[in-house]
Amino acid sequence: MGQTVFVPKEVDVTETRVAVSPETVKRLVGLGFDVVVEKGAGTLSRIPDGDFAAMGATIGKGADASKADVVLKVRRPGDAELKSYRKGAAVIATMDPYGNDGAVAAMAKAGVSAFAMELMPRITRAQSMDVLSSQANLAGYQAVIDAAAEYDRALPMMMTAAGTVPAAKVFVMGAGVAGLQAIATARRLGAVVTATDVRPAAKEQVASLGAKFVAVEDEEFKAAETAGGYAKEMSKEYQAKQAALTAEHIAKQDIVITTALIPGRPAPKLISAAMVAAMKPGSVIVDLAVERGGNVEGAVAGKVVTTANDVKIVGHLNMPGRVAASASLLYAKNLFAFLETMVDKEKKLVVVNPEDELVKATLLTHDGKVVHPNFAASAAAALAEPEVAKAAKGTEPGLDVAPKKPARKKSASAATKPGKSKGGA
Repeated sequence: MGQTVFVPKEVDVTETRVAVSPETVKRLVGLGFDVVVEKGAGTLSRIPDGDFAAMGATIGKGADASKADVVLKVRRPGDAELKSYRKGAAVIATMDPYGNDGAVAAMAKAGVSAFAMELMPRITRAQSMDVLSSQANLAGYQAVIDAAAEYDRALPMMMTAAGTVPAAKVFVMGAGVAGLQAIATARRLGAVVTATDVRPAAKEQVASLGAKFVAVEDEEFKAAETAGGYAKEMSKEYQAKQAALTAEHIAKQDIVITTALIPGRPAPKLISAAMVAAMKPGSVIVDLAVERGGNVEGAVAGKVVTTANDVKIVGHLNMPGRVAASASLLYAKNLFAFLETMVDKEKKLVVVNPEDELVKATLLTHDGKVVHPNFAASAAAALAEPEVAKAAKGTEPGLDVAPKKPARKKSASAATKPGKSKGGA
């Protein structure tokens, strides 16, 4: 009997995706795993239990997690889920570790080997495992679809006997994976598209998709990209110049899509309330960074806000989850590609090799410790906080020092890898 892979139904009410597909179930079984999928796990991704069962999976219940050697998830497990996992189990998911030290520490305390898929290194070997790219690609696509749904006019130019309908003007802020897909989708729908980004490499990528590039192209702009392909945080002076150019441009647009994120930081504010107030009635803004604080002043996570001047600001949560049937298929392949690298094909066992470059980059917790260097110190402090609170409560009667609540970090937007960059402006 082989090791067991368990796939739970996601407990987050906003999560519609699932961590396996019928195809990856078949491939996991082919590697020698016993695959157990919780009943209803794929329902919101349009995958019935029967499709998993047909490929060799057993349809089980949440309690089956206690017997699993590997747990595949979309989102980081919560405390209740961790209590049901056995010590030593490998848990692979998007873990959202930045700013969530307590949650990372909890996984260490539970004794699981937790892998954060969004920390996958940007190397050729790992391209098929890049969840940020696969999910951001769909987020960029869906942003345009949602914008078109809120915009009560046609996007393409239409010439008819009754007259001409002008093409909608779409402005994409951030030409990373999500932004480039948004550009491509808006162009397919016939819109006139412009885009901006602080990374010089983005200019050529934007032009290749038939859009016009808009940016302050000074000396700082020419050096505004990290070695990893992300956008650098720009100086206040550059931000002011770019904001002035952007404000003038936004006032003429029908649809604006913002995608700017810097890993591990709150989303930068790109559009002020004054810029929104200058837009035409009926205009639409889609904020893909709303889960991380948003790029747009006035955006509200999970809501579509209509301003006093009749501009709609769309702040949908979990944009890839809005096309869950497609997103799950890609995400499942990302997870399988990674898990396969850790499988000893002869023994049919998962072997965690801390020296492997993929493991080293993604392993958060192992053997009861937080092992990732980016989170070890802060998570250790989070583990110690309950003891500090207990001591304070004992020495000062009536003073109840609650453990510090880590700030909740929202997930980053993202999409396929047309170019080197993942982030936005």
